[in-house]
Formats: sequence, structure tokens, C-alpha cells
Amino acid sequence: MPTPIRVLVAKPGLDGHDRGAKVIARALRDAGMEVIYSGLRQTPEMIVSAALQEDVQVIGLSILSGAHNAIVPRVMELLREKHMNDVLVVVGGIIPDEDAEQLKTKHGVAAVYQPGASLEEIVAFLRSAVHQPA
Repeated sequence: MPTPIRVLVAKPGLDGHDRGAKVIARALRDAGMEVIYSGLRQTPEMIVSAALQEDVQVIGLSILSGAHNAIVPRVMELLREKHMNDVLVVVGGIIPDEDAEQLKTKHGVAAVYQPGASLEEIVAFLRSAVHQPA
């Protein structure tokens, strides 16, 4: 049986709304993934440190505050500094289409999910994108 995909779900910044993050975390758990939920008001440094300690393959950032253009590039920079280039980063939240495209093309985010994204689509993407050892 393959090792479950390990995912850190994090709420960076000052955004205090975590219902969506908890729904995603539950859906990923129900799909057989190991999920670590970091809680609210995490800094990029806290998120990358937790990802390193927990040996995750995916970081899911839930951002509703509009701070994605500041937070996501910093998370990506810290991952590069720690040589964690194999960690997949996905972002969910209130993110305009043009910003979503920039996060993917300029900063290396694997996927951006906006309100209404299907849980099945997110699970399927992670299963296809994460390289599991045989």
C-alpha cells in the first residue's frame, strides 16, 4: 500500500476565517491523505518550518485576506532557501484570475483554487501531481 500524501494546510496572515481550510483538510483526510492543520495567523517562516518538520509533500495555503501577493512569494522563497523544491504549493481563496496566473507562472505555485472549486478536483490534482515512491 502506498504511503499517504502528507499535506500541511496553513492559514497565513491576519485572516481569521478558517472554515474553508477546515473543509479542505477534512476532504483530503477523507481521501486518505495525512493532513496537518497549522491553525490561524501563521507567518511564512512558521509555515515552511512546519512543512520541514512534518516532512510534507504539499503545502496548501488558504488566503482570504488579499495578502497573497506578499505571502506566497515569501513562502516560495523560503522553500528554495531550505532546498525544499520538491514541495508542491497550492493556494486557495479569494484570488483574482490575473493574480492566480502570476502566482503560477512567476512564483511556481502548482495550482490556485478559487471559491466554488470542487473538492474532488483538488484531491484528483494532488494525487496526480505528487510523486509517490514506489
